[in-house]
Amino acid sequence: MTDEARPDLMPDTDLLMDEIDPRLLEVLVCPVTHGPLDYDRARSELISRRAKLAYPIRDGVPIMLPEEARELSE
Repeated sequence: MTDEARPDLMPDTDLLMDEIDPRLLEVLVCPVTHGPLDYDRARSELISRRAKLAYPIRDGVPIMLPEEARELSE
């Protein structure tokens, strides 16, 4: 049996490389404030409003390091 005959083994083509699984977003928190994160699909970032930081998502992987985050302006 080939992978083509097994749709359960096929990659999810609905997700773009820089999108994040909603289930993962439910458990992730800001490493600085331990508060909630908002997903900015357009910029491919996770936003911590309390810390005023935007964490990048690269190849579908959130980079949750404060030194990698972009500071948000007011």
